[in-house]
Amino acid sequence: MEIFKETFEKGHEQVVFCSDPAAGLKAIIAIHSTVLGPALGGLRMWNYKSEEEALTDVLRLSRSMTYKNAAMGLGLGGGKAVIIGDPHRDKTPELFRAFGRFVESLGGRYITAEDVGTCEEDMNYIAQETYHVVGLTGKSGNPSPVTAYGVFLGIKAAVEWVFGSDDLKGKKVALQGLGHVGMEVARLLTESGAEVTAADIYPDRVKEAQEILGAKIVEPEKIYEVPCDIFSPCALGAIINENTIDRLACKIVAGAANNQLKDENFARRLMDRGILYAPDYIINGGGVINVAEELSGMPYSIERVFRKLSVIPARLKEVFALSRSEGITTAEAADRVTEKRFEKVVA
Repeated sequence: MEIFKETFEKGHEQVVFCSDPAAGLKAIIAIHSTVLGPALGGLRMWNYKSEEEALTDVLRLSRSMTYKNAAMGLGLGGGKAVIIGDPHRDKTPELFRAFGRFVESLGGRYITAEDVGTCEEDMNYIAQETYHVVGLTGKSGNPSPVTAYGVFLGIKAAVEWVFGSDDLKGKKVALQGLGHVGMEVARLLTESGAEVTAADIYPDRVKEAQEILGAKIVEPEKIYEVPCDIFSPCALGAIINENTIDRLACKIVAGAANNQLKDENFARRLMDRGILYAPDYIINGGGVINVAEELSGMPYSIERVFRKLSVIPARLKEVFALSRSEGITTAEAADRVTEKRFEKVVA
């Protein structure tokens, strides 16, 4: 199968299929690389249409985690896990404890954390079976606010690069996805004077953004066509694709979602259209900075975490400069900048 070929071509060290029928668990853990350290990456729970779709997602997400953790300078490798199931219906303590036992069986090669469809409470259940979990109550907890603030800093860096100033007052933002991270990004943007138009598939989130933040609301499929300065994808991946790219009416793509580009060809197409792309695994690195703080050996400090977020705008500006000087896409530039960290270790 093509997907198994991709597993080897993308350099994954280990892929583990996890099944516990009694607990209702069907999961996949993908360890992409442990060259820089144990593989850290979140646990996503999603109602995938097929096992192949879940495998495709976890392979691509885990590779992104390798690059994200390296770009953030964390001294950690990259991995990811997915549970196949509906996070609104299928969660039980037994499910997450069963998953925790699989994590424990890997002997510390993979460290899990929360992601789309999972939360702090779920991590606490996993922690009953393994020490190799972060994002726990009383420690770093929910990483969403930190992720959002890192994205906010990244948006300001992109705005400064394009417009000559990072002032967001009057800037128009089309924001896709009002989950924990997206809603916080919307709040930060609104408080900075940006004009936010948002979309989400869940009516309660839309209502909150409209009533509390004063955001304009459009139907989910219309968000791509909103005339704006910044398109901010904060939902799921592969949303820059053949069906959406020509509908974008923006100067910048900068948001929290992972794997925003369906494939790397779309980075070139954005560049050809004069749209600056802030590579996702750099701009959304705040969450891993936050949970990695639990592994530092020091008491968790939110102040120290927020100081470390300065790496995000600094790294983005490095990427933008390399892209301009070499005439390559920002996606290519991000990979080059990040891969230097692997070269130093191997050397």
